[in-house]
Amino acid sequence: MPQPAEPHGDESITVTAGERSRWTAGMSECLELPRPIQLARTVGWNAAESFGLPVAGYAVAASLAGRDAGLWAMLATIWLTAIGRKLFTGSVPSLVMISIAVLTVQTVAAIATGNLLIFLVHFPVANLALCIVFARTARGRSPIAARLAAEVIGLHCPAIHQPRLHRFFQHVTVLWAGVFLLLAVSLGVLLATVPLASYVPVWAGTTVVLITAGIAASAWWLRSVLRRLSISLRFAPAITA
Repeated sequence: MPQPAEPHGDESITVTAGERSRWTAGMSECLELPRPIQLARTVGWNAAESFGLPVAGYAVAASLAGRDAGLWAMLATIWLTAIGRKLFTGSVPSLVMISIAVLTVQTVAAIATGNLLIFLVHFPVANLALCIVFARTARGRSPIAARLAAEVIGLHCPAIHQPRLHRFFQHVTVLWAGVFLLLAVSLGVLLATVPLASYVPVWAGTTVVLITAGIAASAWWLRSVLRRLSISLRFAPAITA
């Protein structure tokens, strides 16, 4: 009588094609974030495009040719960034579009009036405009918070979960509308009470604090919603050659 073949030592970890398929399908239904280094790179690049490069352009040109030249350089930098994005990727990130709208209005107003107060008043006005933009998209099919989560931090949400998370993204868009409204009110009050020479550093500190608080609140809220809906969140697998 033939004897059964001895099992190999690695048979206990062998999976069938069906099991592998189910495992792969399950992993594909997770929300994914880039790995920490890639996430930092993605966030840093988006921040550089929408804020860092225009500020650098302003600093260099202003130091060489004065404030107006700096403002024009800042505006040219953000427009060239958008044009380059459109040519090479076919789309312009929402954060860059927001920066274009804000910086265009600020630059034209500042150069046309030549008044420092008129220039500074656009900081609260710009935040009020952002509040309106976020509020207008909150009830629609494509809340801006969902687009920014995909573009700025690289959050990948599979289609199977998009209907379940749609309400969350609507609500978090409202949250950010509130953050920008609070910024607009705070910066308006500070503009009326703080000496103009001190306003820019106070504006920067206030903006960083409130934006950081909004990011922390959004991350905590997303995590609590994912737990309630039993949706997993993981880092995307590393890409190997």
